[in-house]
Amino acid sequence: MNKKIVVLIAVLGVLAIAVIWGVSRYNAIITAEEDVNTAWSQVENQYQRRADLIPNLVETVKGYAAHESATLEGVVAARAKATQVVIDPTHATPAQMAAFQEAQGELTQALGRLMAISENYPDLKASANFSALQSQLEGTENRITVARNNFNETARKFNTMIRRFPTNLIANAMNAEKRPYFEAIAGAEQAPQVQF
Repeated sequence: MNKKIVVLIAVLGVLAIAVIWGVSRYNAIITAEEDVNTAWSQVENQYQRRADLIPNLVETVKGYAAHESATLEGVVAARAKATQVVIDPTHATPAQMAAFQEAQGELTQALGRLMAISENYPDLKASANFSALQSQLEGTENRITVARNNFNETARKFNTMIRRFPTNLIANAMNAEKRPYFEAIAGAEQAPQVQF
């Protein structure tokens, strides 16, 4: 067999392997990116579930604690702010993620104040409707935590994939960007102070 043909076959073989590898890495990056987008959708889904529960909770509390209007208005305002912050997961930045977390954190604090006033109203605490809504809200908070953890894990896998050699060559050609994580809110590292 001619030496040129052997070299040509070898070069074509190497090129075919490189193309197959490139296509498989491209597809792996796309799959990982879709996994991150799906995980983000689940985070949004759980936050939306919480936002949907709030009007019913506020109405229930309003019936028992009408003069707690400042707390009720605070919850409604925090809910409105939290639902206005929207992030495109394909182009999320750490600053956008921080703004999202801040708005959701404000809503969590407002809900905490709302739950705290229930202690002053035994009839409210005894209400089956309030109890059911409170239970649903607690369950939703747990679902939010699970969805956030899942998102962070999925984002970590994606970020690792696009930064590792040689896959990073394909990722750079695709302009694949590192995804930000959910982080603990400022001050979370300090234990709360209890005073009697």
